[in-house]
Amino acid sequence: MREYPQKLNPPRTVIHKRRERRKKLVHSASWGVFIRSMIIVFELFGVWLFASSALLMDALASIVDVISSLLLIVFIRLADRPPDNNHPFGHGRYEPLVGLQLGLLLLVVGFGMLVQQLFKFYEASSTTVDILMDSRAWIFPVVAVVLLEICYQVISRAANKQNSPAMKADAFHYRIDAITSLFAAIALVCAAMIPSWSHVIDHLGALLIALLMIVLGAYASRENVHQLLDHTPDASFFAKVRRAAMRAEGVLGTEKLGIQLYGPDAHVDIDVEVDPTLTVVVAHEISQKVRVEIQKEWPAVRDVIVHIEPYYPNDH
Repeated sequence: MREYPQKLNPPRTVIHKRRERRKKLVHSASWGVFIRSMIIVFELFGVWLFASSALLMDALASIVDVISSLLLIVFIRLADRPPDNNHPFGHGRYEPLVGLQLGLLLLVVGFGMLVQQLFKFYEASSTTVDILMDSRAWIFPVVAVVLLEICYQVISRAANKQNSPAMKADAFHYRIDAITSLFAAIALVCAAMIPSWSHVIDHLGALLIALLMIVLGAYASRENVHQLLDHTPDASFFAKVRRAAMRAEGVLGTEKLGIQLYGPDAHVDIDVEVDPTLTVVVAHEISQKVRVEIQKEWPAVRDVIVHIEPYYPNDH
């Protein structure tokens, strides 16, 4: 009697890469929290010195993003938990879920600030009181722009490399903060150059910051909704999986292929074509080899379902 074939397991490097992904994402997010916290203290000091609405809005946007990053760190750890009886496909949806929450948080805060600044802008434009803006106030947001753009570049690279939608949303928050700080700097420079309109320009800068938060919050929300609703992934993922499947010994072709992305996890459903004269046992062994090759090529793949189809040359 033929013995039951032993299950093929992917190399230990696959598990190692998954752990490394989590460590890199958590490290990037933690580093960002530290930088943002310093910027918040720095800008609030500027608000205390110059009583600038634009600078205050910039600091508030950074506070929202620190809260977002702390949530992200928690959810990245939750998303990396292995499958269990109640969650057979793993916990990967935690990442796009928190990414959506971060985008919505940005939308809500931005809308609230927009309404507030519209009232303040109207009040400022209807008064003739001159408020002289200190010519040094712009230094605070300019320093913030440089630091935030560096953070954005570092975290954006990590997000793209690890294919994390939540981290991409967090990276957008850094870009938002950098642009809002730039708006604040421009507003403060203009306010210092035109003292008679300084109060109006200051509130106008804060108004533009709120609008930007709404736009980019909507974009970040959309990206994460795509994953939650199983939006078709980029074509490069399909090419990668087909290439890996064809490396398995005995595979003569591939047909239907479905891919679902769940944050740190991917699930693959693929039809492979083999010699129609093979026994069931041999075909099963080929399906295991296909699974291992796909997971070696793409460590994010948590589960692979392989369907065996007969290969006929005249069917292509």
